[in-house]
Amino acid sequence: MACKTDIRIVDLTGGAPEMIPDFRYFVERVTPLPASRHVIDRCNLTILLEPGYEDLPEFLARHKVEIIASMPCYSPKNVNAQRGEGVFEASIAALQLLNRLGYGVVGDMPLHLVYNPVGAFLPGPQAELEADFKRQLFSHFGIVFNKLYTITNLPIGRFAAYLRHNNKLHEYMEMLINAFNPATIGGLMCRNTISVGWRGEVYDCDFNQQLGLQWKNGAPIFLWDVDPHKIDNREITTGNHCFGCTAGAGSSCGGAIV
Repeated sequence: MACKTDIRIVDLTGGAPEMIPDFRYFVERVTPLPASRHVIDRCNLTILLEPGYEDLPEFLARHKVEIIASMPCYSPKNVNAQRGEGVFEASIAALQLLNRLGYGVVGDMPLHLVYNPVGAFLPGPQAELEADFKRQLFSHFGIVFNKLYTITNLPIGRFAAYLRHNNKLHEYMEMLINAFNPATIGGLMCRNTISVGWRGEVYDCDFNQQLGLQWKNGAPIFLWDVDPHKIDNREITTGNHCFGCTAGAGSSCGGAIV
C-alpha cells in the first residue's frame, strides 16, 4: 500500500511495536521502497535488553531506523514510580547501548526522547526541559541524544482512570480547556498524519485509535479502502480529549507545536 503513495514517513508505535511478529519483515520491506521511505520506531527502551531481542539494536541501526524513546524523567525515583522498579536502570543501559551503535552520535541515526508529565499538569517549556535532560544524562551517564519531545497527558485510558479514581478528571479537563491555544491548530498531528491499527483500521491519530474512533463512511474504513487522492479536507473526528493537544504549547508526535 505504501508503495502506491508519496508517504515518506512510517512511524511504528505501541507499547512495544518490536514485539509484533512481523515487525522486522515490515521494516525490511518498507525501507528499500522508492522515494527514500523513513521508518521511526517508538521504543520503550527496555525491550532492547529482553531475552530474544539481543540483536534488535543492531537490526535497527543497520536499517537506519530512527528511534524515539520514552523517558519520562532523568530521575530514577520518578521513572521507576511511573513505569515500575528497575525501568530507569534498564532504560539508561539501553540508551548507552544505542549511543555505542551510533544513535544520537551519527547524523543519519537520530535518537530522540519523549517526556510526559508524571501528574495532572502540562509539561514545562520543551527547550528548557531538553537542556536539563541533556545536561543530566550526559554528566551522570555519558548519554547523548538529539531532541526531547514534550507530550501532554491526554485524559484517556489509564490516565483517565487515575484521574477519576482521584476525583481530578473534571479539574484536569478544565485546566486543558482554559489553556486552549488556537495557535496550535495548524500543527496538530491529525492535520498531516493518519494512524493505522494492526488490522488495517484507519484513524485520525493514535489517541482516537485508543478510543476506537475509526474513520467511517457508512461502515468502518480500512487502509486498503483509502484513496490517497480523495482524503484531503476530510472532517477530522474530535472529542474532549483533543483539548490535550491544543493546550499551552500544544502536543504532537513531534512534541510541542508552538
